[in-house]
Amino acid sequence: MSMMDWDAYRKQLMAGIGDLKQLSPDTVAGYMTASGAGAKTNHLDAKTRELISLAVAVTTRCDGCIAVHSQQAVKHGASREEIAEALGVAVAMNAGAALVYSARAMDAVGKAND
Repeated sequence: MSMMDWDAYRKQLMAGIGDLKQLSPDTVAGYMTASGAGAKTNHLDAKTRELISLAVAVTTRCDGCIAVHSQQAVKHGASREEIAEALGVAVAMNAGAALVYSARAMDAVGKAND
C-alpha cells in the first residue's frame, strides 16, 4: 500500500511549477541554474547526487523534492538498499541535530536565571 499517489503528485507539482514559470520565469530559471550547477563539475555521478538530494529532501520534509528525487535516484540506478542507506544517514543527521540543539536548549535553560 502506498501512502500517496506519487506519480499524480509529481504531475501536479510539475504543472504548478509550469504555472509559476509563466508568472515568474526568472525565479524558475534561477532555480534550474542552481539545481544543475553541481552536475557540471562531474565530481559526483548522477546516482550519488540523487541519493544526496533524496536524503536532503527527507531532512527538509519536502514532498515535492521526494517525489522528484526518488524517481531520479531509481532512474540513475540506485537500488532500494542504497536508497535506504542514504535515508538512514538522513535519519541520523536529524537525530544528531536534535541532540546538538538539545544541548543548546539546556545551555539556554541554564542561563535563564541569570
